[in-house]
Amino acid sequence: MNKTSNYKLTLVIPIYNEEDNMAALEKVLCDYLPNALVPTCVLFVNDGSRDNSLKCMEDICKKHEAMYYISLEKNGGLSAAMKAGIDSAYSPYVGYMDADMQTTPEDLNLLLKDIEDYELVMGIRANRKDTFFKKIQSRIANGFRRMMTNDGVQDTGCPLKIMHTEYAKRIPFFTGMHRFLPALILLQNGKVKQVPVRHFPRTAGVSKYHLWNRLVSPFMDCFAYRWMKKRYINYNVAESNI
Repeated sequence: MNKTSNYKLTLVIPIYNEEDNMAALEKVLCDYLPNALVPTCVLFVNDGSRDNSLKCMEDICKKHEAMYYISLEKNGGLSAAMKAGIDSAYSPYVGYMDADMQTTPEDLNLLLKDIEDYELVMGIRANRKDTFFKKIQSRIANGFRRMMTNDGVQDTGCPLKIMHTEYAKRIPFFTGMHRFLPALILLQNGKVKQVPVRHFPRTAGVSKYHLWNRLVSPFMDCFAYRWMKKRYINYNVAESNI
């Protein structure tokens, strides 16, 4: 039996070359889990790290009962790591958080308060602690995405999200999909709520985002989403004797 089925929430944390953050991440997770509003486990997804991240997560998972990991054969990017985590989760809810320590798992409790009434509850980074250049890139990308998807979401890049697992597993994943989670939930007639959460400066490790994957690639992915939206099949069975 998949061990995540023993919990209400599986928190998926993709890991790519985050060796310098793993000790601090372990501490904040250990502090949060006993105080989570629902029984919660952590699922690290090693996305082909080239440093000692895999060894770190193996050691962490040996010490803590509610922490697990999977390791991908090679680096596939954030969307692939998220899909692997969602596919491996068998709890009613599945959450997502980055390993960069710029958000805190404590704020997941803010999202959990509304998860019964919404298929996706996601954070909005309040008082964002990024450089001016990053903020401008994000503002442009978010504005263009809202225009193309009409999802009404202010900050799709905020890494704190919780979804109903049955909806998450139905998301049509593609490279860059992580930017369109709200729109892809809305395609299933799901409801989305945004909640302000805290944001902190990165203190260790190196950001994996740059001009291409923060601005140029999202523009291109918006057209892919529009193509898929026109062809997306969504149905409900009214009656059956199967």
